[in-house]
Parts: sequence; structure tokens; C-alpha cells
Amino acid sequence: MASSLLNTVSSSIRLPNSSSHRCRALPFATPISLSRSRRRFTIRATETDANEVKSKAPETAPAASGSGFNQILGIKGAKQETDIWKIRVQLTKPVTWPPLIWGVVCGAAASGNFHWTVEDVAKSIVCMMMSGPFLTGYTQTINDWYDRDIDAINEPYRPIPSGAISEQEVITQVWVLLLGGLGLAGILDVWAGHNFPTMFYLALGGSFISYIYSAPPLKLKQNGWIGNFALGASYISLPWWAGQALFGTLTPDIIVLTLLYSIAGLGIAIVNDFKSVEGDRKMGLQSLPVAFGEETAKWICVGAIDITQLSIAGYLLGAGKPYYALALVGLIAPQVFFQFKYFLKDPVKYDVKYQASAQPFLILGLLVTALATSH
Repeated sequence: MASSLLNTVSSSIRLPNSSSHRCRALPFATPISLSRSRRRFTIRATETDANEVKSKAPETAPAASGSGFNQILGIKGAKQETDIWKIRVQLTKPVTWPPLIWGVVCGAAASGNFHWTVEDVAKSIVCMMMSGPFLTGYTQTINDWYDRDIDAINEPYRPIPSGAISEQEVITQVWVLLLGGLGLAGILDVWAGHNFPTMFYLALGGSFISYIYSAPPLKLKQNGWIGNFALGASYISLPWWAGQALFGTLTPDIIVLTLLYSIAGLGIAIVNDFKSVEGDRKMGLQSLPVAFGEETAKWICVGAIDITQLSIAGYLLGAGKPYYALALVGLIAPQVFFQFKYFLKDPVKYDVKYQASAQPFLILGLLVTALATSH
């Protein structure tokens, strides 16, 4: 199954010249193709000598006084860099790793079998590395690759559209992160003594969803509902499942509960759509702010986040866990406050402030739910 997926990705990652194709072309490079021989994967450049494609300094900066801290995290206001390793880290967007790492913590807590031993802590750290730096880094890099023409409109100073990193360097990074994440998943299966490689297949499935989310022909992100739910499930359900499967048993009721919780993740994903409205509209992507208008999309976003969590609180109350339900409601209240203070006022101007202020309470709510289900 893994071989089939790699062949699919290998044959699909092609960089077209036509600007009208949904998979947009980079202005600074010519197409490449990937081929697989019996002995190894090879990457070859067509019409361009790979040695001539060098990293170069971006020509357009967001601000003269960009932040080096923002650059490493992969967020707006980044300092322009020419150091290739700093650029590589930027592409993985470390700011997006914490929810995945936290999801592993929630899954381990929900299993009821995590113990503060050296072995269990080591297992959890490896699982966090798989979920965060490797597979989330893979997801973010491949998403930036297929969004390069939209970023050329909305954020032309980003590493790929600006030419700060070459096409071959990007493709190499995608493969290293993907294969590294799958390799760690396999190691965890052996370490946990699984008869069925649960961790490997969870990693493989998540990687496949990440690919079809960004890449044509499916490109799930073209549809605001499907794409955002897939993103939400990848950030909430998958790491939880990985943590629980590593230390215990992944049960059907937990799968359903976390998929429902992923509707809140759908709302979080909408937050990032507002800054890309201009590019999405030009490229024909039906993000919810494009499809419904920014005002309506704002309320869809906060509704998905708040109603989902209130529904989970109701479930916990009905399951005879009133204190957990009350704690979850208490964590929803500050999220609503920050929605009115920041997000509903201006989702583009205050997106970073809103997410930094409100999301810690959402992920604490995930842990409350995980602890409730473990008892």
C-alpha cells in the first residue's frame, strides 16, 4: 500500500508550465519530473540544469524590519532569509506543530495506559516528532508548493514564490519528511508490539489526506467544506488516534467523538482562509469567505468552533461527567470573548492575535475531553 501511494505521489508531483492549470507554475523554474527505477527514486530537472537553480534572496519583502522569530515559526512578518536551513524550517511552519503534539498527549491520556516511565515518555516524544516536525512539516511544505501562485498574489515574499528556495530543494524536503514520518510510525508499531501496524497506517492515511488536500486533481481545499473538515480532522482526530493507539486501544466511540470534535477544527481552518481571499477568488478556489462572503463566513467559523464544543460538553453531561462538562464550558467562554474582541472585528488584521489568544483554551478543552473519556 505504501509503495502504491509513493508511486501515485511520484507520478503526480509535476510542475506545469501553463498558468491556467490548477496546479500553478513557479515563475522562477521550469518543470521537473519524478521517476522510479528498480533501484532508487531519482529526481531530474527538465530543460534546466539543476546546478544552475540556486537559492536566491527574495525580491519582495513584507517589511524592511521583518522578524527572525516569525521567520522560524513560518508566520506573517517574517524576516527575509538566504540561509537554506532556516528557509527549510520556515516551510514546515513550526507554529502549526503544537496542536498535533497536543493531540498525541490527548490520545495518550484517553488511553488510560500512559505512565510516567522513561519508556512511555520516550514513545510519546517519538510520536510527537512523527506527528509534528515530520508529517505536519510534510503537509505544510507540499501545501506551500501547490499554493505557490496564490502566495505569489497574497504573500509574494514567501520562500517558494520569491525564489528563496529552488524547486528541487522543495521536492527533496517533501520526500525526506514523508519517508521520515512513515519510518517513525513503523518503529512505533514495533516498539508497542502491535500485531497490526496501526501507527503506520494512521501515518499513511494522514499523509494521503494531506496530499489530496493540496494537490490536483482532487485538491480538497478547492471546496471550503470538505477541505476544511479534512484539515480539522488531520489536526484533531489523527494525532489523538495515534496517541491512543500507541498506548491503548482505538475504539469506535472515540473515533466518532473525535471526528465530531473535528468540526471545531473546520472552524479553525476557516480562520486562515480570510487572508487568501484575493488569491482564492482569482484561482477559482471556493473557500468559505469566497463562497459566502466574508461577513457570513466569520459567523460560520465561530459557530462551528463554539457549537461543536458545547455539543461535546452536552455529551459529557449526559455521560454522567458533570464536572468535566462544566470545565469544558468554562474553557469555551474565553474563546467567545476573543472572537468578539479580535476575530469578528477584523479576521485578517487580528488573525494571529485571535489564534494565539483563543486556541490555547480550545486545546485545553481537548485534554479535558480526553481525561473524561479515560475514566
